[in-house]
Amino acid sequence: MFVGLCASLCYASCSSKTEEPEAETKFLVTSPLRRDTSVTRVYVCQIRAVQHIEIRSRERGYLQTTFVDEGQSVKKGQMMFKIMPLLYTAELQKAEAEAKFAEIEYLNTKQLADSNVVSVNELALAQAKFDKAKAEVSLAQVHLAFTDIKAPFDGIMDRFYVRQGSLVNEEDLLTLLSDNSEMWVYFNVPEAEYLNYKVSAKKDSVMKVNLQMANNQLFEYPGIVKTIEADFNNESGNIAFRATFPNPKGLLRHGETGNILATAQLNNALIIPQKATFEILEKKYVFVVGKDNVIQQREITIAAEMPDLYIIKDGVSENDKIVLEGIRKVRDKDKIGEFEYVDPKVVIPNLKVYVE
Repeated sequence: MFVGLCASLCYASCSSKTEEPEAETKFLVTSPLRRDTSVTRVYVCQIRAVQHIEIRSRERGYLQTTFVDEGQSVKKGQMMFKIMPLLYTAELQKAEAEAKFAEIEYLNTKQLADSNVVSVNELALAQAKFDKAKAEVSLAQVHLAFTDIKAPFDGIMDRFYVRQGSLVNEEDLLTLLSDNSEMWVYFNVPEAEYLNYKVSAKKDSVMKVNLQMANNQLFEYPGIVKTIEADFNNESGNIAFRATFPNPKGLLRHGETGNILATAQLNNALIIPQKATFEILEKKYVFVVGKDNVIQQREITIAAEMPDLYIIKDGVSENDKIVLEGIRKVRDKDKIGEFEYVDPKVVIPNLKVYVE
Protein backbone atom coordinates (compact mmCIF):
# COMPACT_ATOMS: atom_id res chain seq x y z
CA MET A 1 0.00 0.00 0.00
CA PHE A 2 2.86 2.37 0.91
CA VAL A 3 4.58 1.63 -2.41
CA GLY A 4 1.41 2.38 -4.33
CA LEU A 5 0.98 5.70 -2.52
CA CYS A 6 4.56 6.78 -3.39
CA ALA A 7 4.03 5.81 -7.01
CA SER A 8 0.84 7.88 -7.14
CA LEU A 9 2.56 10.93 -5.67
CA CYS A 10 5.50 10.59 -8.06
CA TYR A 11 3.15 10.32 -11.04
CA ALA A 12 1.20 13.38 -9.91
CA SER A 13 4.42 15.37 -9.47
CA CYS A 14 5.72 14.42 -12.91
CA SER A 15 2.38 15.22 -14.48
CA SER A 16 2.37 18.72 -12.95
CA LYS A 17 5.89 19.43 -14.23
CA THR A 18 4.99 18.23 -17.68
CA GLU A 19 1.93 20.38 -17.81
CA GLU A 20 3.81 23.59 -16.66
CA PRO A 21 4.71 25.64 -19.76
CA GLU A 22 8.42 26.54 -20.12
CA ALA A 23 9.07 30.30 -19.70
CA GLU A 24 10.43 31.78 -22.90
CA THR A 25 13.40 34.16 -22.57
CA LYS A 26 12.85 37.51 -24.22
CA PHE A 27 15.85 39.21 -25.77
CA LEU A 28 16.18 42.90 -26.49
CA VAL A 29 18.49 43.69 -29.40
CA THR A 30 19.85 46.98 -30.75
CA SER A 31 22.71 48.26 -32.93
CA PRO A 32 25.72 50.53 -32.41
CA LEU A 33 24.97 54.16 -33.19
CA ARG A 34 27.32 56.34 -35.22
CA ARG A 35 27.17 60.04 -34.46
CA ASP A 36 29.21 63.11 -33.51
CA THR A 37 29.59 63.41 -29.76
CA SER A 38 31.88 64.69 -27.06
CA VAL A 39 33.63 62.82 -24.29
CA THR A 40 34.95 64.13 -20.98
CA ARG A 41 38.32 62.77 -19.96
CA VAL A 42 39.48 62.91 -16.35
CA TYR A 43 43.09 63.52 -15.32
CA VAL A 44 44.51 63.60 -11.81
CA CYS A 45 46.12 67.00 -11.24
CA GLN A 46 48.29 68.97 -8.87
CA ILE A 47 47.54 72.61 -8.06
CA ARG A 48 50.39 75.11 -7.73
CA ALA A 49 50.56 78.86 -7.09
CA VAL A 50 51.96 80.93 -9.95
CA GLN A 51 54.64 82.10 -7.49
CA HIS A 52 55.61 80.08 -4.44
CA ILE A 53 58.93 81.12 -2.94
CA GLU A 54 61.03 80.79 0.17
CA ILE A 55 61.63 83.89 2.28
CA ARG A 56 65.14 83.60 3.74
CA SER A 57 67.33 85.76 5.93
CA ARG A 58 70.05 87.63 4.02
CA GLU A 59 71.98 88.58 7.16
CA ARG A 60 72.93 87.03 10.49
CA GLY A 61 71.37 88.38 13.67
CA TYR A 62 68.50 88.23 16.11
CA LEU A 63 64.98 88.35 14.70
CA GLN A 64 63.89 91.57 16.34
CA THR A 65 60.34 92.06 15.05
CA THR A 66 57.69 90.04 13.20
CA PHE A 67 55.16 92.30 11.47
CA VAL A 68 52.88 89.61 10.01
CA ASP A 69 51.13 86.41 11.05
CA GLU A 70 50.87 82.95 9.57
CA GLY A 71 48.23 82.69 6.84
CA GLN A 72 48.02 86.46 6.47
CA SER A 73 47.68 88.21 3.11
CA VAL A 74 50.47 90.71 2.45
CA LYS A 75 51.05 93.39 -0.17
CA LYS A 76 54.16 93.92 -2.23
CA GLY A 77 56.71 95.97 -0.22
CA GLN A 78 55.01 95.31 3.14
CA MET A 79 57.36 94.74 6.08
CA MET A 80 57.43 91.11 7.19
CA PHE A 81 60.48 90.69 9.47
CA LYS A 82 63.26 92.85 10.93
CA ILE A 83 66.65 91.57 12.01
CA MET A 84 68.36 93.57 14.77
CA PRO A 85 70.25 96.27 12.79
CA LEU A 86 72.70 97.60 15.41
CA LEU A 87 75.81 95.92 13.95
CA TYR A 88 74.97 96.93 10.39
CA THR A 89 74.15 100.50 11.45
CA ALA A 90 77.57 100.77 13.07
CA GLU A 91 79.27 99.37 9.95
CA LEU A 92 77.48 101.97 7.83
CA GLN A 93 78.57 104.79 10.12
CA LYS A 94 82.16 103.57 9.96
CA ALA A 95 82.03 103.35 6.18
CA GLU A 96 80.55 106.86 5.92
CA ALA A 97 83.34 108.26 8.16
CA GLU A 98 86.04 106.61 6.06
CA ALA A 99 84.40 107.93 2.91
CA LYS A 100 84.41 111.45 4.34
CA PHE A 101 88.11 111.15 5.18
CA ALA A 102 88.86 109.85 1.69
CA GLU A 103 86.88 112.72 0.17
CA ILE A 104 88.88 115.34 2.09
CA GLU A 105 92.12 113.66 1.13
CA TYR A 106 91.08 113.62 -2.51
CA LEU A 107 90.08 117.30 -2.52
CA ASN A 108 93.41 118.32 -0.95
CA THR A 109 95.35 116.25 -3.45
CA LYS A 110 93.36 117.78 -6.29
CA GLN A 111 94.29 121.31 -5.17
CA LEU A 112 97.95 120.35 -5.05
CA ALA A 113 97.72 118.67 -8.45
CA ASP A 114 96.11 121.78 -9.92
CA SER A 115 99.13 123.75 -8.62
CA ASN A 116 101.52 121.16 -10.08
CA VAL A 117 102.76 120.31 -6.60
CA VAL A 118 101.90 116.60 -6.83
CA SER A 119 101.83 114.29 -9.79
CA VAL A 120 98.81 113.15 -11.73
CA ASN A 121 99.37 109.63 -10.44
CA GLU A 122 98.97 110.77 -6.83
CA LEU A 123 95.68 112.44 -7.74
CA ALA A 124 94.49 109.26 -9.43
CA LEU A 125 95.43 107.25 -6.33
CA ALA A 126 93.45 109.64 -4.09
CA GLN A 127 90.51 109.39 -6.48
CA ALA A 128 90.63 105.58 -6.32
CA LYS A 129 90.68 105.63 -2.51
CA PHE A 130 87.68 107.94 -2.47
CA ASP A 131 85.76 105.74 -4.94
CA LYS A 132 86.54 102.65 -2.87
CA ALA A 133 85.28 104.38 0.29
CA LYS A 134 82.02 105.31 -1.45
CA ALA A 135 81.60 101.71 -2.57
CA GLU A 136 82.06 100.56 1.02
CA VAL A 137 79.27 102.94 2.04
CA SER A 138 76.97 101.48 -0.62
CA LEU A 139 77.80 97.95 0.53
CA ALA A 140 77.08 98.83 4.17
CA GLN A 141 73.78 100.37 3.12
CA VAL A 142 72.84 97.13 1.33
CA HIS A 143 73.68 95.04 4.40
CA LEU A 144 71.60 97.35 6.59
CA ALA A 145 68.69 97.22 4.10
CA PHE A 146 68.77 93.41 4.26
CA THR A 147 67.76 93.60 7.91
CA ASP A 148 64.33 94.78 6.68
CA ILE A 149 62.63 91.83 5.00
CA LYS A 150 59.72 92.93 2.80
CA ALA A 151 57.20 91.06 0.68
CA PRO A 152 58.44 90.81 -2.94
CA PHE A 153 54.85 90.47 -4.26
CA ASP A 154 51.24 90.25 -3.09
CA GLY A 155 50.64 86.86 -1.54
CA ILE A 156 49.70 84.65 1.40
CA MET A 157 52.07 83.82 4.24
CA ASP A 158 52.82 80.23 5.19
CA ARG A 159 53.91 79.05 8.66
CA PHE A 160 56.88 80.60 10.51
CA TYR A 161 60.07 78.53 10.66
CA VAL A 162 61.66 80.84 13.27
CA ARG A 163 60.21 82.90 16.09
CA GLN A 164 60.78 86.44 17.24
CA GLY A 165 63.99 86.63 19.27
CA SER A 166 65.61 83.69 17.50
CA LEU A 167 69.16 83.93 16.24
CA VAL A 168 69.07 83.46 12.48
CA ASN A 169 71.98 82.87 10.18
CA GLU A 170 72.39 84.00 6.61
CA GLU A 171 70.07 81.99 4.26
CA ASP A 172 67.95 80.58 7.13
CA LEU A 173 64.36 79.86 6.01
CA LEU A 174 61.86 82.24 7.64
CA THR A 175 58.61 81.40 5.85
CA LEU A 176 57.03 80.71 2.43
CA LEU A 177 55.02 83.14 0.33
CA SER A 178 52.43 82.17 -2.32
CA ASP A 179 50.85 84.31 -5.01
CA ASN A 180 47.43 82.66 -5.40
CA SER A 181 45.84 85.21 -7.72
CA GLU A 182 46.18 82.61 -10.48
CA MET A 183 46.85 78.91 -10.13
CA TRP A 184 48.86 76.58 -12.33
CA VAL A 185 47.32 73.12 -12.53
CA TYR A 186 49.50 70.31 -13.89
CA PHE A 187 48.11 67.06 -15.33
CA ASN A 188 49.62 64.23 -17.38
CA VAL A 189 48.21 63.25 -20.77
CA PRO A 190 48.95 59.93 -22.53
CA GLU A 191 50.82 60.11 -25.82
CA ALA A 192 47.87 58.98 -27.97
CA GLU A 193 45.54 61.62 -26.49
CA TYR A 194 48.22 64.29 -26.88
CA LEU A 195 48.58 63.40 -30.58
CA ASN A 196 44.82 63.44 -31.10
CA TYR A 197 44.63 66.87 -29.48
CA LYS A 198 47.48 68.34 -31.53
CA VAL A 199 46.10 66.94 -34.79
CA SER A 200 42.56 68.19 -34.21
CA ALA A 201 43.43 71.53 -32.60
CA LYS A 202 43.01 74.54 -34.83
CA LYS A 203 45.69 77.20 -35.10
CA ASP A 204 45.58 79.74 -32.24
CA SER A 205 42.81 77.74 -30.53
CA VAL A 206 42.89 77.20 -26.77
CA MET A 207 42.01 74.11 -24.78
CA LYS A 208 39.49 74.93 -22.07
CA VAL A 209 39.24 72.62 -19.05
CA ASN A 210 37.39 72.46 -15.75
CA LEU A 211 38.66 71.59 -12.29
CA GLN A 212 36.96 69.09 -10.01
CA MET A 213 38.16 69.79 -6.49
CA ALA A 214 38.88 67.23 -3.77
CA ASN A 215 35.32 67.53 -2.43
CA ASN A 216 34.00 66.54 -5.90
CA GLN A 217 32.65 70.05 -6.43
CA LEU A 218 33.36 71.83 -9.71
CA PHE A 219 35.53 74.95 -9.41
CA GLU A 220 33.44 77.85 -10.69
CA TYR A 221 36.05 79.32 -13.03
CA PRO A 222 37.22 77.42 -16.14
CA GLY A 223 40.92 77.17 -16.98
CA ILE A 224 42.94 77.40 -20.17
CA VAL A 225 45.84 75.15 -21.16
CA LYS A 226 48.67 77.55 -21.96
CA THR A 227 51.72 75.30 -21.72
CA ILE A 228 52.70 71.77 -22.74
CA GLU A 229 56.07 70.50 -21.56
CA ALA A 230 58.75 69.75 -24.14
CA ASP A 231 59.46 66.08 -23.35
CA PHE A 232 57.53 62.90 -22.66
CA ASN A 233 58.17 60.88 -19.54
CA ASN A 234 59.68 57.67 -20.96
CA GLU A 235 58.60 55.64 -17.93
CA SER A 236 54.92 56.60 -17.98
CA GLY A 237 54.49 57.58 -21.64
CA ASN A 238 52.80 60.83 -20.56
CA ILE A 239 53.44 64.48 -21.18
CA ALA A 240 52.56 67.26 -18.73
CA PHE A 241 49.99 69.94 -19.57
CA ARG A 242 49.67 73.13 -17.50
CA ALA A 243 46.32 74.88 -17.21
CA THR A 244 45.95 78.37 -15.73
CA PHE A 245 42.91 79.09 -13.54
CA PRO A 246 41.86 82.49 -12.17
CA ASN A 247 41.46 82.44 -8.40
CA PRO A 248 39.86 85.78 -7.46
CA LYS A 249 38.26 84.45 -4.26
CA GLY A 250 41.44 82.72 -3.08
CA LEU A 251 39.70 79.36 -2.72
CA LEU A 252 42.53 77.37 -4.28
CA ARG A 253 45.79 77.00 -2.37
CA HIS A 254 49.24 75.76 -3.32
CA GLY A 255 49.57 71.99 -2.93
CA GLU A 256 45.92 71.01 -3.42
CA THR A 257 44.92 68.10 -5.65
CA GLY A 258 41.91 67.41 -7.84
CA ASN A 259 40.86 66.25 -11.29
CA ILE A 260 41.00 68.05 -14.59
CA LEU A 261 37.91 67.51 -16.76
CA ALA A 262 38.73 67.96 -20.45
CA THR A 263 36.00 67.70 -23.06
CA ALA A 264 37.05 66.38 -26.47
CA GLN A 265 34.92 66.39 -29.61
CA LEU A 266 34.62 63.01 -31.37
CA ASN A 267 33.35 63.04 -34.93
CA ASN A 268 31.54 60.04 -36.40
CA ALA A 269 32.02 58.02 -33.22
CA LEU A 270 30.56 54.53 -32.81
CA ILE A 271 28.57 54.26 -29.58
CA ILE A 272 27.15 51.24 -27.74
CA PRO A 273 25.49 50.89 -24.32
CA GLN A 274 27.77 49.66 -21.53
CA LYS A 275 25.05 47.23 -20.41
CA ALA A 276 25.40 45.37 -23.72
CA THR A 277 28.99 44.38 -22.87
CA PHE A 278 30.61 41.83 -20.59
CA GLU A 279 34.18 41.20 -19.52
CA ILE A 280 36.39 38.11 -19.64
CA LEU A 281 40.00 38.34 -18.41
CA GLU A 282 40.00 42.15 -18.65
CA LYS A 283 38.75 42.09 -22.25
CA LYS A 284 35.39 43.48 -23.36
CA TYR A 285 32.90 41.50 -25.45
CA VAL A 286 29.42 41.78 -26.93
CA PHE A 287 27.01 39.17 -28.27
CA VAL A 288 26.25 39.73 -31.94
CA VAL A 289 23.10 38.16 -33.44
CA GLY A 290 24.23 36.42 -36.62
CA LYS A 291 22.60 34.36 -39.35
CA ASP A 292 19.66 32.19 -38.24
CA ASN A 293 19.70 34.04 -34.89
CA VAL A 294 22.93 32.33 -33.78
CA ILE A 295 24.80 34.28 -31.10
CA GLN A 296 28.44 35.17 -31.75
CA GLN A 297 30.77 36.37 -28.98
CA ARG A 298 32.90 39.21 -30.33
CA GLU A 299 35.73 41.14 -28.70
CA ILE A 300 35.59 44.94 -28.87
CA THR A 301 38.15 47.68 -28.25
CA ILE A 302 37.07 50.69 -26.16
CA ALA A 303 38.24 54.08 -27.41
CA ALA A 304 36.60 56.16 -24.68
CA GLU A 305 34.08 55.87 -21.88
CA MET A 306 31.03 58.00 -21.16
CA PRO A 307 28.28 57.64 -18.55
CA ASP A 308 26.46 54.39 -19.49
CA LEU A 309 28.15 54.35 -22.93
CA TYR A 310 31.31 53.15 -24.64
CA ILE A 311 32.95 54.68 -27.70
CA ILE A 312 34.10 51.71 -29.81
CA LYS A 313 37.38 51.69 -31.69
CA ASP A 314 36.83 48.35 -33.45
CA GLY A 315 35.03 45.01 -33.12
CA VAL A 316 31.54 45.91 -34.33
CA SER A 317 29.89 48.15 -36.92
CA GLU A 318 26.63 50.08 -37.04
CA ASN A 319 25.12 47.30 -39.16
CA ASP A 320 25.56 44.65 -36.44
CA LYS A 321 22.78 43.63 -34.08
CA ILE A 322 23.95 43.25 -30.48
CA VAL A 323 22.14 41.76 -27.48
CA LEU A 324 21.11 44.52 -25.10
CA GLU A 325 19.15 42.59 -22.48
CA GLY A 326 19.54 38.90 -21.73
CA ILE A 327 23.33 38.63 -22.21
CA ARG A 328 23.63 36.50 -19.04
CA LYS A 329 21.18 33.96 -20.39
CA VAL A 330 23.07 33.01 -23.55
CA ARG A 331 26.47 31.69 -24.51
CA ASP A 332 28.58 31.78 -27.66
CA LYS A 333 27.02 29.80 -30.55
CA ASP A 334 23.60 29.60 -28.84
CA LYS A 335 20.59 30.00 -31.08
CA ILE A 336 17.83 32.24 -29.82
CA GLY A 337 14.21 32.47 -30.86
CA GLU A 338 12.42 35.67 -31.56
CA PHE A 339 13.82 38.93 -30.25
CA GLU A 340 12.69 42.53 -30.07
CA TYR A 341 14.80 45.04 -31.98
CA VAL A 342 14.96 48.59 -30.58
CA ASP A 343 16.37 51.49 -32.56
CA PRO A 344 19.59 52.77 -30.86
CA LYS A 345 18.28 56.34 -31.15
CA VAL A 346 15.55 55.26 -28.74
CA VAL A 347 17.79 53.13 -26.49
CA ILE A 348 20.69 55.50 -25.84
CA PRO A 349 18.76 58.53 -24.45
CA ASN A 350 17.09 56.25 -21.87
CA LEU A 351 20.07 54.22 -20.74
CA LYS A 352 21.03 53.26 -17.24
CA VAL A 353 23.53 50.50 -16.47
CA TYR A 354 22.17 47.78 -14.20
CA VAL A 355 23.01 44.23 -13.24
CA GLU A 356 20.62 41.65 -14.64
